[in-house]
Amino acid sequence: MREVQLTGGRIVQYGHWGRPVLVFPSEGGTAHEYADRGMVHTLSPLIEAGRIKVYCVDSRDAGAWSARHLPLEERARQHERFEAWIVGEVVPFVHDDTGPDIIATGSSLGAYHALNLALRHAHLFPQAICLSGNYDVGSWAGWGERGDATYFNNPADYVPGLHGAHLDWLRSRLSLVLVCGQGQWEDTTGSLEQTRRMAGMLHDKAIPCELDVWGPQWPHDWPSWQAQIAKHLPRFC
Repeated sequence: MREVQLTGGRIVQYGHWGRPVLVFPSEGGTAHEYADRGMVHTLSPLIEAGRIKVYCVDSRDAGAWSARHLPLEERARQHERFEAWIVGEVVPFVHDDTGPDIIATGSSLGAYHALNLALRHAHLFPQAICLSGNYDVGSWAGWGERGDATYFNNPADYVPGLHGAHLDWLRSRLSLVLVCGQGQWEDTTGSLEQTRRMAGMLHDKAIPCELDVWGPQWPHDWPSWQAQIAKHLPRFC
């Protein structure tokens, strides 16, 4: 484990070599969450074999999507500052440290970040593995008028509008995996409904997307996500 302080925040990394994997924490989580919740241990065979190198960042959701006292458009603008840090500072660090073609992944709100970054920056994130996500920011206690910042950071809004040469390029570039259980909290968080809905939108646009729905014994919780990432990540590294 190595902790690196960048200008705009920190990265905690695991491994010595391999395909770079950028991890977005769950809502309000820290860069140490992935280890604290057993995900790094689950992936230790891949890490120790030099097949992946994992990079974890801190959440900034408290000042963005989780700031329910702010109108949705302002939350979206705050989120864009986080995205600018990821693209402008984290990605160059990962490229210099390991290489390109980063896999984005995350659980719960982290799954939204992984999908949104892959769709908006497919040249940087050609693959995303998204576990128990809700991909409609309008369902997150949103209020106030919605403008461009909300639209262009809400996959439920912009995916149906994708078209032309850019859509053709996304079809040729992206490989997405959307996973969700049917157990406790997957319904109350909106994850099951929104995972199925987003997979349908992506399929309608012929963007490569695998939908993997697990049974009712798999809740919206870390043991589920450990099993799900262990199933899917080895295929891509």
